[in-house]
Amino acid sequence: MTINTQKQVIDLIKRSNKILILPSAPLDGDSLGSAVSLYIALKKLQKEATVICSEPIPELLQFLPNTKVISNRMISSGDFIITLDCKKVKIENIKSEKENDKINIIVTPKDGRLSEEDVSFSAGGIDYDLIITVDTADLTQLRDVYEKNIEIFHQVPVINIDHHISNAHFGKLNFVDIMASSTTEILLPILEELSSEEKINLIDEDIATLLLAGIITDTGSFQNANTTPKAFARAAQLISYGARQQEIIQHVYKTKQLSQLKLWGRVLSKIQVDEKHRIVWSAVSRQDFKDTESSDEQTGDIIDELMTNAPGAEIIILLKEKEDGAVSASVRTTNPSVDASKIAEAFGGGGHNQAAGFRISNMSLMDSEYKIINFLKNFQEERLGVIAEREESKIIDVESLMNQAKEAQKAQEMITNSVLPKTSEEPKQESEKPKKKTKSEEKEQTPKKEFNPKAPKEKPISGVAYRFED
Repeated sequence: MTINTQKQVIDLIKRSNKILILPSAPLDGDSLGSAVSLYIALKKLQKEATVICSEPIPELLQFLPNTKVISNRMISSGDFIITLDCKKVKIENIKSEKENDKINIIVTPKDGRLSEEDVSFSAGGIDYDLIITVDTADLTQLRDVYEKNIEIFHQVPVINIDHHISNAHFGKLNFVDIMASSTTEILLPILEELSSEEKINLIDEDIATLLLAGIITDTGSFQNANTTPKAFARAAQLISYGARQQEIIQHVYKTKQLSQLKLWGRVLSKIQVDEKHRIVWSAVSRQDFKDTESSDEQTGDIIDELMTNAPGAEIIILLKEKEDGAVSASVRTTNPSVDASKIAEAFGGGGHNQAAGFRISNMSLMDSEYKIINFLKNFQEERLGVIAEREESKIIDVESLMNQAKEAQKAQEMITNSVLPKTSEEPKQESEKPKKKTKSEEKEQTPKKEFNPKAPKEKPISGVAYRFED
């Protein structure tokens, strides 16, 4: 079935001329490597290719070749285009100003004059005959590109190339291999077959480096659980094509800015552990980024550091507060029986069995952390059979408290009656108050005690008063 799907993908690519390539956001080594390598290959096949992603390229990955081909927006049918013919006139400056309900576009020519004949108008149109999504489990992962251009996904055929177990199979063709370590691993045989059929050498050193970057970053430099014999074999193939392995290792794993090291220290110092539920987590706020002068992308491999510093943990999670107010979560599991993708799906995300992610919008970092960790505790309680011991589940027995109070009151009465001497004298009226004695009279009436060193010391009598209120 995989070979048949691969053939259908190749045939559809060969029949198409204007191809839109869409990687998932945010960009990582696999999505970026897949999109740009495919772009270079399609250009060699004389195809008109475009790569669009709504989020910027992480600084960590800007060393990869041809990353500047990625645009951040696409012309849609909602755009209105004003075109100036500048063959005869050189333009010095263009500016716009708003006047009441009108916008004036002011064009200042450097030489000559512009006339009405030099200006034309048109509506932006969607002019693609094929869309290829790479490393995208769900269309919502395309963010603004999808949300602002939903109609194009109903008008143009979509090839969905991915390796996530949570893939929604939204394409006309779905080439999804959940056993692959990365999307670039899936792309390699496709490009090799295209090279053979078109009799052109598509895989050069740049494409090989981009494809290898996807495998290395998604396997954590061949340390993660998704590393398979095929991943090693594909990596060896790419190195034989000229992939610059050491360049990837140097930039991704051996180059750390001071701001990134500070951020790592901040996050690692905030590690929280729940031994009973086998959960380890940490959170990084916008203030943490500000204090360390770092950025979102520099969280990099912190999740792997959390794993190495959490022996016995089954679920490791890193929460990040984003600039738009959302909270993103990266989930890793050390036990294959704990499905990270199921955890992520509960919050609208997805991923692999032991590596997944999701986002929560319109909720603070603190509230998101509370919600997520409580979910994970319940998740682990059901899986491990752990009995929850939470304060809110304790029932207060009011009747028992009342009985205890009554018993305490009786005990106090018994103590009082046994210690204080009884008297039959009636209390004197206020009018019969005794005359106050002088100090000399009080001294004479006070009986003198003889000192006996062997006599036991008298202990003060103390009592406890109990009071019960409704």
